[in-house]
Amino acid sequence: MAASILIADDDPVQRRLVENMVQKCGYEAIVVDTGDAVIEKLTHTDAGPIDAIVLDLVMPGLDGMGVLSKMREAGISIPVIVQTAHGGIDNVVSAMRAGAQDFVVKPVGIERLQVSLRNALNTSALKGELQRIRHSREGRLTFDDIITRAEAMAPILRIAEKAAASSIPVLIEGESGVGKELFARAIHGTSERKTKPFVAVNCGAIPDNLVESILFGHEKGAFTGATERHMGKFVEAHGGTLFLDEVSELPLAAQVKLLRALQEGAVEAVGGRKPVKVDVRIISATNRRLLERVKEGHFREDLFYRLHVLPLTIPPLRARREDIPHLLRHFLARFAAEENRAVTGIAGDAVAYLTKLDWPGNIRQLENAVYRAVVMSESDLLGVADFPLIPTHAPPVEPAPALTVERPIPSLPAVVPGSEVPIAPLPSHGALPLLTASGEVRPLEELEHEIIRFAIAHYRGQMSEVARRLKIGRSTLYRKLDEANGETPATESPPLG
Repeated sequence: MAASILIADDDPVQRRLVENMVQKCGYEAIVVDTGDAVIEKLTHTDAGPIDAIVLDLVMPGLDGMGVLSKMREAGISIPVIVQTAHGGIDNVVSAMRAGAQDFVVKPVGIERLQVSLRNALNTSALKGELQRIRHSREGRLTFDDIITRAEAMAPILRIAEKAAASSIPVLIEGESGVGKELFARAIHGTSERKTKPFVAVNCGAIPDNLVESILFGHEKGAFTGATERHMGKFVEAHGGTLFLDEVSELPLAAQVKLLRALQEGAVEAVGGRKPVKVDVRIISATNRRLLERVKEGHFREDLFYRLHVLPLTIPPLRARREDIPHLLRHFLARFAAEENRAVTGIAGDAVAYLTKLDWPGNIRQLENAVYRAVVMSESDLLGVADFPLIPTHAPPVEPAPALTVERPIPSLPAVVPGSEVPIAPLPSHGALPLLTASGEVRPLEELEHEIIRFAIAHYRGQMSEVARRLKIGRSTLYRKLDEANGETPATESPPLG
């Protein structure tokens, strides 16, 4: 999924022009014609995410300056590029003081708009990464700090947000590297315990003979080497959250004592004489199927039911590939800043290649791949050659048959490959599905709209070429596009192509 750009302009011809340029740059374009519609898009709960705004300063009703003012009042920090038909310095200064990141003068060229959008998105990604790092260090991570646009993640986030409103035990399952600890920290950072400690313990990294001591503490002299009193992770997390990572690796003896601590709300240190009351919220995680460990006799069934009150299963990265371009942009911004490297983007063909990989190490592997590429790159644009250590088991690109019912055709936006393109995936060759999910033949109008979208993607947004290849007039092409988008057909087509 490419970045979403909101375009606000009351002139329909200018709107269409900017929309076409945004799509040719590789982004998804969302168009509105008033300032009030901009605010509604930004504040409506059902509205999709917006990554940047191209805003006309002069509009009837709420104008561009009014939109910037309302955004500042609402604490919305989406980057804004203002458009003005007048290049007066006063307008520019006022817009920049009101929070705009850049400005362009109408009619803007595609090269100028592309540079502005790329800089705005890179700056926004860097700010997001810095905020995420700061929140992580301060224990204030929230669900807004989780980078995802995938539909598969939406129900997971909803469940996690509900869990944050209580102290219910949560068990997070998922492959290594999918971000289980990030979810645990977001649950804690959104809960009433956010001002209290978040203590993480990797149960798989603790020697068996030290598990009880580390979790529950020990008294001085309780065993050989115990030269000082140790309070233990439970007491350390009192009032806050205790995150038990890889809980499936706990030895059976420690599981018994953990179960008792959860039942009684108290822990007894090794060598201690009386239990100590603790108030902790338990979030556990495992990269294994915990129920299978129970069946195999490696995990206690009674403890399983104590931890498995609210299960969360985070899908692997290969099941939410639309997140990869956004993760790439954020990782690139962070590592380019940390390493002081002038890397400004990733070529479209490289993003398309990386999006097709299975990523067995999930987000952690993707992050490390970008880190290496930034350090080793010799140009300001990362290409496929900058990712040589990626496993070679990516699915091969096969030529598409004429008509099948196997794979869907990708929809807009179109993407232009090359050094001018910011991070955005290339459209792949696809096959046109003829049947619906229920096995019925799809409507002719729906197939026609999909063919037009594919043609626009294939010819990189060159509308004259699209119309010529489809053997229809340009006005007919724009009318059919308006119909596909559910809009009233425009009476005048912009001079494109």
